Amino acid sequence: MALSQFKVLTFDVVGTLIDFERGMLDYLRAAVPEAAVTDDDFLAAYRRSRGSPEVIAYPDDLVRVWHQIAPQLGLPDTEALAQGLRDSVPRWPAFADAPEALQRLRKHFKLVTMTNAQRWALEHFDATLGHPFDLLLSCYDALCEKPDPRYFAYARGRYEGAWGYTQPQNLHVAQSQYHDIGIARRLGLATCWIERRAGQKGFGGTIAVEEITRPDYHYRTLAELADAVEAGL
Repeated sequence: MALSQFKVLTFDVVGTLIDFERGMLDYLRAAVPEAAVTDDDFLAAYRRSRGSPEVIAYPDDLVRVWHQIAPQLGLPDTEALAQGLRDSVPRWPAFADAPEALQRLRKHFKLVTMTNAQRWALEHFDATLGHPFDLLLSCYDALCEKPDPRYFAYARGRYEGAWGYTQPQNLHVAQSQYHDIGIARRLGLATCWIERRAGQKGFGGTIAVEEITRPDYHYRTLAELADAVEAGL
């Protein structure tokens, strides 16, 4: 399939465009500089907590996450530190390639977010990325979170209503196999996996899957996708 056949790119944001792992780890090291916990152990504890049934809307859920994992990791368990993790969200960085790549891609496609983050967080992420999107969709708009199939149906209705494009003209771009690539493939969407953790062990802060779903397109960075588009691939 030529990338030129697509008209709309829908994007996961946290983990694909915004480096939430680096944002959380930067907060940890600044807030608790004496912490002995390793990056991998912190992310693994975070991943387990985010997979628990007690989750609430993200990233407000980070307050609960801190309280749950701090005792496990030997970290101070205070309300100020827990709230601080949540409040660090506006400072989370974009992946280095993402802002420029999005500007390159918007010359060829309509760009739409599909994030499980709340609207307040999405607005910060949009600003960090340079406001590249044509349509901002959050979990509050969809009234559900990925991997719920209803989110994908909602997004389809929004971009079809806005521009008349149909599902075969949509490429879903994401890092998470659990939240995005697996379910999107099962729903018949074309998918592009941005494997941000290529060359690293494990799943980091992203919920793990037992089997990797093979996407239609597979790149390590968003810049590689933009390169492929500009090369006419």
